[in-house]
Amino acid sequence: MAGDTLTSSEYIKHHLTNLTYGQHSDGSWGLAHTAEEAKEMGFWAFHVDTLAFSILLGALFLIIFAKAAKYATSGVPGGLQNFVEWVIEFIDDNVKSSFTGKNNFIGSLGLTVFVWILLMNTMDLVPVDFLPELAKLLGVNNLKVVPTTDPNATMGMALSVFGLTLFYSFKIKKPGGFFAELAFHPFPKYLFPVNLLLEGVSLIAKPISLGLRLFGNMYAGEMIFILIALLPWYIQWSLSLPWAIFHILIVVLQAFIFMVLTIVYMDMAYTVDEH
Repeated sequence: MAGDTLTSSEYIKHHLTNLTYGQHSDGSWGLAHTAEEAKEMGFWAFHVDTLAFSILLGALFLIIFAKAAKYATSGVPGGLQNFVEWVIEFIDDNVKSSFTGKNNFIGSLGLTVFVWILLMNTMDLVPVDFLPELAKLLGVNNLKVVPTTDPNATMGMALSVFGLTLFYSFKIKKPGGFFAELAFHPFPKYLFPVNLLLEGVSLIAKPISLGLRLFGNMYAGEMIFILIALLPWYIQWSLSLPWAIFHILIVVLQAFIFMVLTIVYMDMAYTVDEH
């Protein structure tokens, strides 16, 4: 529920401000206490909440799958083993249908991307005031619990995928082949400046669209939860539950889209044009 001491705009700003660590205007380093202080810290500030929840959820992913692997049996599997096997088969089917090269790393990458993003997205289903209010009891003023509502997190993952795409493009196609793909397609070779411009823009747009798509959808969903929390309690219950149920689809779908596009981009890195 929204706090009684905050106006609507202050409440929204409070929930959209990360727990930020950086350099203050006086040169000292520490946590920002207001949104204005966080803004003044600039680009090199750290979003502590995004980093913490991302690492914790990544560790949770490893613990769950490691436990399933440790107690896996060829006999009658338990519920956890069934679930993990279903997830792995789901990822494996998508890799086989979208990736035409040979690289066992792609399956692990797809699994990590899907499960990790799914766990981070699922934090959006936690009541908006629950964890921030607990954090206030510990003296923490600002706390964003959904890492994927932070563009630093989504763009960081997107740029990591982009880096892998470039690495394998150079490895498979060699620098000359990679340049030829950019300069001599789709128009004839004498129009290579036009080709280079078009393909260069398309190449750069991939990580930007990949990161911003995930951020935009999750940020919008979080914003709606925040706006619902500003309403009277008897209206909150009638709106938050239907939106939460619908938002489950968005949570899963955005993780799936990011995973599929990651596999597709890696496949493009392995595809060598005949021309």
